[in-house]
Amino acid sequence: MPLQWSGLSPELLIAVERDSGEPLRSQVERQLREAIRTGRLSAGERLPSSRELARGLGLSRGLVQDCYAQLQAEGYLLAQVGSATRVAAGACGPAAPAPAPAAPPPLTADFRWGVPDLRSFPLTDWLWAMREAGRAMPAAELDYGDPRGSAVLRDVVAGYLRRVRAAAADPERIVICSGYAQGLGLALRALARDGIRTVAYEDPGSPGSARAVAASAGLEAVPVPVDRQGVDVRALAATGARAVVVTPAHQWPTGVALTPERRLALIEWAGRRDGVVIEDDYDAEFRYDREPVGALQGLAADRVISIGTVSKSLAPALRIGWLLCPPSLTESLVEIKQVSDRGSPTLDQLALARMIESGRYDRHLRRMRATYATRRGALVAALDEHAPDVAVTGLAAGFHAVAHLGRSADERAVVAAARARSVGLYGMSARRASGATTPAQLVLGFGDVGERAITAGIAAIADVLSGRP
Repeated sequence: MPLQWSGLSPELLIAVERDSGEPLRSQVERQLREAIRTGRLSAGERLPSSRELARGLGLSRGLVQDCYAQLQAEGYLLAQVGSATRVAAGACGPAAPAPAPAAPPPLTADFRWGVPDLRSFPLTDWLWAMREAGRAMPAAELDYGDPRGSAVLRDVVAGYLRRVRAAAADPERIVICSGYAQGLGLALRALARDGIRTVAYEDPGSPGSARAVAASAGLEAVPVPVDRQGVDVRALAATGARAVVVTPAHQWPTGVALTPERRLALIEWAGRRDGVVIEDDYDAEFRYDREPVGALQGLAADRVISIGTVSKSLAPALRIGWLLCPPSLTESLVEIKQVSDRGSPTLDQLALARMIESGRYDRHLRRMRATYATRRGALVAALDEHAPDVAVTGLAAGFHAVAHLGRSADERAVVAAARARSVGLYGMSARRASGATTPAQLVLGFGDVGERAITAGIAAIADVLSGRP
């Protein structure tokens, strides 16, 4: 489909050299031909009006009209009365790109992890917040500003985290970032500056991203096992690492919560090793079967970097997150953030602040807790009915669960068989540092799949999950 430039006559880069000896008309015709032949102007694309092109080049309109007429006669341009001059459909150009491969058929249910209900994004509230933020924004806010981010959002986030996460949140030690990935990268680069060379990460967890982000910061990443109480602190101590990335509120992906004993042991380890704990505080907003668990950062603000985002609570596309920084690392983190991108988009930050202050953010979270709880119930009911021998864990919070297949199950074969029946399943092996497929487990995300699709999807693969022929 050709580009449809709206508004006034589109601009076009053409340069004429009056001292070259080549007639001006020839120069314009030649450059227009080359632009069409090379694909710089595509078939159907609108050209500037003769009046506008003449004005921009300092030429007479008649000369440009003659150029257009000549190129129309040669088959390069198409002109109709009452319509703009456009590149002719049969004009020469580079070979057309090969057609894109046909999209795979839609899945009956796609149990992919880590994605919230995108259709439930509160667009009306977000647009209201953007308008309110823009209306009240002083002109000074359009400057580069503080690399830590908007003071307004940092104040609001600090108050929110103190209220709902029991965090020791000081606005002066908050750095706004573009989501978790950037936050983790900033944290690891600051730790590398501080002399740390090895960072540990939970296993199972996110081995690929942990290794990649650590390598970009010049650090070695090592796995530490997770059991039913959370990260194994004794195994962590044996690695020699001075930093560790953990998900204490709802371990990714097993779903266990770090027990109080392990929390204290982890803080003690950090003090003894002069180390730092990086807390990924994801999924903390969505809980069902237990009381809220406060942020680990609230226990040791001088030893914990806590990273939070709105990727799960609102949408990943917003790319807004924050770091709660220990006093000893704040200056370094701010410097790295400034060098990285000079700061995050201010208007989006002010809009999020208005969302939270107005209570619309809390209202959205309450609505989504109910939605995810209903989907969680649909998943459990569907498994009870169609695959009762498949145990499910990790359901206390968030919007994913772990399904435990039989001892003889082949995880990859189950995933492939389900895909053949238009059901997307994802194995735990991708979350293990070793890639091991045993024990055979699935990570079932239900954040972006409706109740009917959940029921239909599980019913379609009942025999596959249960290992029945």
